[in-house]
Amino acid sequence: MIARGFMITTLDPTEQPAAPPSTDRSAATPSMSCVCPDGPGERLTSTVPRELVHRAAVAEVFLTGMCRPAPDRFHITAQLPRGHSFFTPIAGTHYDPMMICETIRQVGSYVAHEAYGVPLGHQFLLWGLDYTTVPEHLVIADTPADLDLDVTCSEIRMRGTQLQALRYAVVMRQNGVVIATGDVGYTVTSPAVYRRLRAEQMGRRPMPSLPSAPLVPAQVGRHSLFDVVLAATTQATTGATWQLRYDTRHPVLFDHPGDHLPGMVLLEAARQAAVALTPAPAVLPVSVVSTYQRYAEFGIPLWIHAERTGPATVRVTGTQSGEEVFLAVVGTGQVQSMPFGMMTA
Repeated sequence: MIARGFMITTLDPTEQPAAPPSTDRSAATPSMSCVCPDGPGERLTSTVPRELVHRAAVAEVFLTGMCRPAPDRFHITAQLPRGHSFFTPIAGTHYDPMMICETIRQVGSYVAHEAYGVPLGHQFLLWGLDYTTVPEHLVIADTPADLDLDVTCSEIRMRGTQLQALRYAVVMRQNGVVIATGDVGYTVTSPAVYRRLRAEQMGRRPMPSLPSAPLVPAQVGRHSLFDVVLAATTQATTGATWQLRYDTRHPVLFDHPGDHLPGMVLLEAARQAAVALTPAPAVLPVSVVSTYQRYAEFGIPLWIHAERTGPATVRVTGTQSGEEVFLAVVGTGQVQSMPFGMMTA
């Protein structure tokens, strides 16, 4: 999905996003009893093949295995590292929710290839990705977080034996406790169709965009200037507007070459914009509701506009050539470093 970027063909651009998924554990899908040989009782100790989650670097693969207790339900295992070069711990104590988001993203391509027979090389065009975390359950422990993901697929569209589209919901648990939920929808496109759609762009070499005056890393919740994706601008608008900046050498945001900006770059821009508008230290992007209208192209300035819509909510839009590319509503929270805990940002 995100490995090849985002596009939406069915969303009305004027439609407002739905409310974030509930974090009420009583409303979550019951934990399934998996009877597969490689189920949670015999957790695998290696990651799944990187190709199946659209990653070039093995180190960026978080999924470790899957079983299928029902035709459209899956139990997937994953592991989050306690340290990461980009998804650095928040306040040194909490997992970055964007790593949860990336784990949920990887589920979509893994299920499509492994369970629904989508050949490698097909394109995944995402039209919506939502996640909600339970912040008090994101505290980093003494060992990496071994996760159990209950995945339910719906709105499955087939053409003959070929998967055309689906939506999936995820309930993520650690030691039986819900730490996050997610909801994702995408379509699948064959290489031939994708070439017809993107022939001109596929012939171009991706180029970095590094406008001057990047924000200070601490303003956006990052430690390195290399990780900052927002640059100051003089545009006169309500709220705050920045120009998207990116270096195509970034090993996480640009894990492999593509013909348009990866969706994780857009989500990271939304996250950094929300943090920049939150005057508090150690801000967590506890939830995101996002929709995607069109490809984000290389070589054209992309503007990130953010405005606070509530005490802990920031609405972020990305526009390019005067057209909206994506919309994300980010919910924020603040880590209390000592003792562990959360408070509203």
